[in-house]
Parts: sequence; C-alpha cells; structure tokens
Amino acid sequence: MGKIEIIQGDITSLAIDAIVNAANNTLLGGGGVDGAIHRAAGPELVAESSTLCGCETGDAKITKGYRLPAKHVIHTVGPVWHGGGKGEPELLHKAYRRCFEVAHENGLKSIAFPAISAGVYGYPMDQACGIAMEEAKAALERYPELERVAFVPFSSSALAIYQEKYKEIFA
Repeated sequence: MGKIEIIQGDITSLAIDAIVNAANNTLLGGGGVDGAIHRAAGPELVAESSTLCGCETGDAKITKGYRLPAKHVIHTVGPVWHGGGKGEPELLHKAYRRCFEVAHENGLKSIAFPAISAGVYGYPMDQACGIAMEEAKAALERYPELERVAFVPFSSSALAIYQEKYKEIFA
C-alpha cells in the first residue's frame, strides 16, 4: 500500500506525528474516539483545547499529544449526517483536507485518522471511507513530504470497508 496503512485497532496507541481526533465543536472532549483520545492524553489536552475557542465543522486545529505516543493531536469536526443533502460530503472533504493542511503547516510527516463522522454523527461508513481515501490520495500528491497516512478503524466490519475503498481509489 506504500504510504497508506489501514490498521484495525486503537488510534491512541500509535506512535506517530499526529493522530486525528473526530472532535465536537467545543474541542473539550466527548464520546467515542474523542473521549478515548482525551482520556489517554490526560487533562493537559483539555487545558490546551480550551484556549482554542472551539472549531467550526470542516476546520481543524492542532494541540500537543501530551501523554499519547503521538506527538500531536489534530482536532477536526466532521458533519452530522442528515441524509447527504445538507452539504455533508463537502464538509467531510473539507475536514480531511484541512487536517492534511495542518499537518503540512506544522512539518508533520505521518498522520493517523479515525473514521471521521462515521460514528455517533451517523455518516454512512462506505461513503465516509471513500471521501477519506480520495482526500488521502490528493494529499499525497500535494504534500510529497508525507511519509505515512494511517486509517485506524476500530471494528472488523469498518476495516473491510476501508480495504475495499482503498482498492477502488488507489487501483
């Protein structure tokens, strides 16, 4: 797969330049991946996040990784799924694109993503994975310094969808 990896597991365990947090607009923690990242990073993450004044849907902001093996956390807010007719695909593309931009702006060479918006925000996993792979392909062309892009689905069913979308996009 070259620079792309698909790893089933816990994103908080990766020693990488940055893991992406599928955050809410407050950036102060929540459920799912967001809660797991905040618990693993420790209270310093909430303290730094509270200085960032939140985050708009489709944007991304960076903090230190604190107690995580990852050096940084890039927090992005994906869209809540409302059937696809309220700009959700564009906002999800924008969220991934912005994460890659933030990584580039900070000189990062490796980044790991959860399935942004595909958990409690209800985005269909197959569509979310397709967008993730499209943006990864574009980012690898745009930012040649990127050495590693990891996608870290938690479940085996999500892993299978990521693998299928990889074959479609990178074939």
